[in-house]
Amino acid sequence: MSRSPLANPRRRQLMAGSAALIACGVAGRMPTAVAASATYPARPITFICPWPVGGTADQSMRALCQAASEALGQSVVLENKAGASGMIGAQALARAAADGYTIGQIPISVTRFSQLGTLALDPRQSFTYLARTSGQTFGIAVPAESRFQTLKDVVEASKAKPGSLTYGHAGIGGATHVGMEEFALAAGIELHAVAYRGGAAALMDVLGGQVDLLADSSSWAPHVESGKMRLLATWGDTRPPRFAQAPTLRELGYDVVVQAPNGVGAPAGMDPAIAQVLRDAFRQAVQSESFRRATDLIDAPLMYLDGPEYAQYIAAEYDRETVLIERLGLKALLQKG
Repeated sequence: MSRSPLANPRRRQLMAGSAALIACGVAGRMPTAVAASATYPARPITFICPWPVGGTADQSMRALCQAASEALGQSVVLENKAGASGMIGAQALARAAADGYTIGQIPISVTRFSQLGTLALDPRQSFTYLARTSGQTFGIAVPAESRFQTLKDVVEASKAKPGSLTYGHAGIGGATHVGMEEFALAAGIELHAVAYRGGAAALMDVLGGQVDLLADSSSWAPHVESGKMRLLATWGDTRPPRFAQAPTLRELGYDVVVQAPNGVGAPAGMDPAIAQVLRDAFRQAVQSESFRRATDLIDAPLMYLDGPEYAQYIAAEYDRETVLIERLGLKALLQKG
């Protein structure tokens, strides 16, 4: 009767050892990222929002975090780190550990402030980009009792007395400031900018009559709907459905479009497999009904891009900002305050 090769104890030891070596070889070749992503996320994730509580960006990011929490099966806890037109939060995000447990909103203005010297990082190298999410609806609004019925009235008054009209904006070098200066340059007028720590404070002074014009995202929306304010123009590619009565700057002959899309990112150097988990989660979050409802409430158009395409967009914006900074003389404006 012939014996099975496995009956020999020595042969069994050799074969078992070979099998173990093969298994170890396969495990060694298995990407570390795959192993890491299998257990990620194992605890709550901190999401840095670089804006104050209650603003439009804060509202949309809270809705996004809730939707992402559901996709990840783990809490995504929003933490506000406001200040310096969003740059305090951006700096904190770049300095965090790249382990997937600290992520956050990246303001598109990082491409500008990094070149103006107020943000000590290169946005093309300092972040792992996960998703571009939604834009903002910016506009120029005045109190209902204002003498300005149209944007043409503003342009004519400013040409008659250059620098006499004031506008409130949410921070020097931010989207509302730069967008308004782009408009002024295109219109051939000079306006006097008044900087605030956020759009809410600017709104209050415009409603109170201390400032002529408000340049902001849709903080003016409820006041326009109630009749307390008049919307003279919006800054997007098309008219927002809820405020279709207001023309865009481009329709009025000024080639200016400002939407300042929000995005989600993490520190540079993140494990690619963990980044993929987050990219998938935020793709689902942006597509969720709850996030769509939140963005509709603040007139924020969805502008989704996956992480790699978002990184390309950031690089292109960096180049565009290089030209814009020179054209508007932003470094001098920043020094003037």
